[in-house]
Amino acid sequence: MGRRIIYERYVWFDAEMRRSSYPNASALANEFELSVKTAQRDIEFMRSRLNCPLVYDQSRKGYCYTDGAFNLPLTYLSSEELTALLFAQKVLHDLSGGHAGDEIASILQKITSILQQHVPDRSVEEVVSLQLIGNTPAPQACFTPSLEACLKKRCLAFSYYSPASDKETARTVDPYHLVNYMGTWHLIAWCHEREGLRDFVLARMKDTRVLDETFCIPKNFDIQKHMQSAFGIFKGKPKDIVTLRFSPWKSCWIKGQVWHKDQKEKHLKDGSLELTFPVSSFAEIVMVVLSHGSDVEVIKPKALRTLIKEEAKRIAHLY
Repeated sequence: MGRRIIYERYVWFDAEMRRSSYPNASALANEFELSVKTAQRDIEFMRSRLNCPLVYDQSRKGYCYTDGAFNLPLTYLSSEELTALLFAQKVLHDLSGGHAGDEIASILQKITSILQQHVPDRSVEEVVSLQLIGNTPAPQACFTPSLEACLKKRCLAFSYYSPASDKETARTVDPYHLVNYMGTWHLIAWCHEREGLRDFVLARMKDTRVLDETFCIPKNFDIQKHMQSAFGIFKGKPKDIVTLRFSPWKSCWIKGQVWHKDQKEKHLKDGSLELTFPVSSFAEIVMVVLSHGSDVEVIKPKALRTLIKEEAKRIAHLY
């Protein structure tokens, strides 16, 4: 509320200059019951932060615009809000792979117009960037109907490719939630064919269409609990508790990272760090463990140790 009241002073001062009233610090102070020093700081803020082209006319003892075409930004953003907006713009653009649909493109244009009022001399690309390695942008032909079906609670039909079986199957689902995980869009949905909750990668979907049939999300389904149920994108009831031991050197980097809301950290005397958390599938944790090389050891469960050991043998055989 305080920032809104302060901005009203800028709007009033702007209007007075447009009426050629040549307002000054004293007039602003009287109008809003401020000290003259505070009013003068407001005027300097308009000049330096809002980029108002105002000058002081000695003969009129007040301020005026040097550029009549200037428009005061409709909204003033704090540094925190500006940072969030910059990030939002980059996320929308980069996660769409640069091929944003009409709706997203319209949103990007509106965000850009606001940003240009605050950083007019630099492009957003010069200020902030978002790098996603191995991300999989979702085609608009899949993303748009998936989003519509989620919002309207209507069933969704599509053909889905499974890398594991190297086959395409027809699916009809009740779409619950869209999530972008590590740069890849996933649809959490109840699959009619499998009679269970499944995770679908949008990039593997085609011939996606929204059906007339509607559905209701079960009252006992909580998307937040579902997403926090286990490590990584593979969700469901935790099947195993994993403990990883990181070397003293790697522990400096791992310490403080949140892998799961229920994780436990144990710091050992030699500087090693043991991280324990639940998983519902070994598929993703295997890739994570291998990415840390010899700086991590699987302490438990035994089944995961065996998987890593066998994979390490296959890697050694390649070299």
